[in-house]
Amino acid sequence: MEPAPPDCDDLAITAVVIDFFGTLTVSAPDHVWMDAAAASAAPLGLAAGQWRAALDASFVERATGAIGDLTQSFRELARRCGVSPSDDALAAACQARIQAQHTLFQFRPDVPAALAVLRERGFRLGLLSDCTAELPAAWSALAVAEFFDTAVFSCAEGIKKPDPAFFQVVCDRLGVEPGQCLYVGDGGSRELSGAAGVGMTAMMLRADDWHSNSAHDREDDWSGPEIGSFAELTTLIGTPGLSARSLLAHNQDRH
Repeated sequence: MEPAPPDCDDLAITAVVIDFFGTLTVSAPDHVWMDAAAASAAPLGLAAGQWRAALDASFVERATGAIGDLTQSFRELARRCGVSPSDDALAAACQARIQAQHTLFQFRPDVPAALAVLRERGFRLGLLSDCTAELPAAWSALAVAEFFDTAVFSCAEGIKKPDPAFFQVVCDRLGVEPGQCLYVGDGGSRELSGAAGVGMTAMMLRADDWHSNSAHDREDDWSGPEIGSFAELTTLIGTPGLSARSLLAHNQDRH
């Protein structure tokens, strides 16, 4: 008779998997996304609202690489909007998009120190992001990249949150079981339910700017554990070895 599998709640937490937009970075309110859309719409001769609607409607396609890289996806979206841009106009729109995206890479003030502490304590760190190609292109030069053992991007994998397979990819690359992972995110793409569904301990980052966050398909109905900052995260977990059950109990005591 084979032994029963271990209870995920009793596995030791040895890795922390973290979302990017709205979690590591400060939340971007809707007007920021509209300004970004306007910047890339202008070279195409399109109204910002029309282009923003096309971007929003195609997020899943773009975040899974289904319509190609940035140039290919913008050409396809322009076609859907009824225009056929010149190569120069398309290049200008893509460059505007890249510049606008880079303005969103503003990390929360307590993030670098918190990541350094987690690494010093021996946790393995993984990034898991639903994103378009601009983030992986910029990732290695970003200040936080050095703290992560692996970074997994939806546009490169062809799948996104909350697909269980996407969460399994980051676990495999970290060399851990899902039950050994703490997942931290703002709830976009229903990531917290997705993480919990594969056996991770999921925790929402509900920072002060959470209500101004315009994340895709955010699970505002999340009723599980949450923290308000990365500084709080470092006080919540010490060295690897704390079980998920103990972590959740400690979080409940703090709230």
